[in-house]
Amino acid sequence: MTAQPQEWTVVCPLTRLDPGRGVAALVDGVQIALFRTANDLFAIDNQDPVTEAYVLSRGIVGSRDGVPTVASPLHKQAYDLRTGDCLDRPGVAVRRHEVRCQDGLVEVRLRKEE
Repeated sequence: MTAQPQEWTVVCPLTRLDPGRGVAALVDGVQIALFRTANDLFAIDNQDPVTEAYVLSRGIVGSRDGVPTVASPLHKQAYDLRTGDCLDRPGVAVRRHEVRCQDGLVEVRLRKEE
């Protein structure tokens, strides 16, 4: 028997996401952090893997060498929003999720543990 793919969950209208800022959302019992940049949408777990605090949605959105990032508000580790990899600590990563905009609504599909 094969596992069923996760369903897309509507989180909010795109207009509720300000470019360059993150927001927290609860999707199927999982706290995620949503980010809207000038060109893209990103979704990662809201839990900072270094401190285990649920704070990444309040992080500083920016870029490093063209890579879209969020810096943890606690210790400032930067995470690649495309992959979830920590740019400051090799081997540390945050789980990323699929995100899309359909008919003006932001939808997220959770990924299983990676």
